[in-house]
Amino acid sequence: MPKQKTPGKKPPETPRKSVQLSLFSQFVTNDKSEVSSTVEVWESIPKYFFTSKQTAKLRTADGLAKPHLWEYKYNGIQCAVKIQPALIEQEDGTYKAFFPGVTEELVEEALKKILTLQNHGIHDANNLETWVRFSLSMVQQELKSRGRARSRNEIKHAIDVMSSSILTLYKEGKEVWKGSILQDLVTVNREDYLADTGAHHIARLPLFISQSINSLEYRQFNYDRMLSCNEQLSRWIYKLLIHRYRQASLSNNYHFMYSSLAQNSGLLQQAREIDNRRKVKQALDELVNHKVLHHYEEDPRKSGRKVIDVKYTVCPTGEFITEQKAANKRANDAQTYAIENGIHDGQIVDKSRKVEGLPHTK
Repeated sequence: MPKQKTPGKKPPETPRKSVQLSLFSQFVTNDKSEVSSTVEVWESIPKYFFTSKQTAKLRTADGLAKPHLWEYKYNGIQCAVKIQPALIEQEDGTYKAFFPGVTEELVEEALKKILTLQNHGIHDANNLETWVRFSLSMVQQELKSRGRARSRNEIKHAIDVMSSSILTLYKEGKEVWKGSILQDLVTVNREDYLADTGAHHIARLPLFISQSINSLEYRQFNYDRMLSCNEQLSRWIYKLLIHRYRQASLSNNYHFMYSSLAQNSGLLQQAREIDNRRKVKQALDELVNHKVLHHYEEDPRKSGRKVIDVKYTVCPTGEFITEQKAANKRANDAQTYAIENGIHDGQIVDKSRKVEGLPHTK
């Protein structure tokens, strides 16, 4: 039987005014419901499996599973994440291992959007803590409105997995962080939790998000457009472009390599490379259909007759260019506000509060 969790941190008893969260919740757009924020250092961690078949292979005959390790690079730095699955009690009293997957990814996006709503987020700059207040009904409605409907039981299960699975992050072989996607989850009692899906719960978001809110290291993006993509890889590439293709224009294209995508996304797990390359093509086609990309080009790199890598060059649509310009303006406005209020280099709390060893976007 799993060990009981030790008591974690408690959310602040009273809301705290936070300039940082206020800036995080402000957007440059005509429709705030369509946009949200993305944190590159957090999004870069490959923590979500893409199919139930993929996770089923990791389970033993009795439904348990060992932690899974993914290696990847971030800004050229060798990193790895070890994912310890959540052990969820089943109706017959046994336990089954679950790794975070697509539903958990979507629930996280919904919670980050809810964080920006008035009275649903708490940010403690001095202690580097960010809390989100939500109900199962709120998450369900948010996902349904984006065409990603999930049942309340599916959402509850996802929250259980997000709060019980443990991620351990390594940078150049050294452990630098350990925690869950949702930390210190505070819920009503079990009976009310199952019966009242409108009851509010509160959870602490990972340190990466708190740190990025403090230092203004996040990007505005079209959340509605991203969630309209069916392929998980499409959503991953879209966020890659949001962070890396900041000066998008018709005269300025962007390129990336298949090998980099395969190593860093964790989403190309087909047995044959030709099938993985086909999956990338499907993802790029979807981004064309959803008006992120106008078109793209493939440049295979061969050794003899064998394809060993592919260079993808993408060209943006006018819509994507406009959205990136809005994201740039929002970032500049936040930096201007910080400077005008005596905040050096966008760092709102004292730099000694930054956690050493964690990778940063700058």
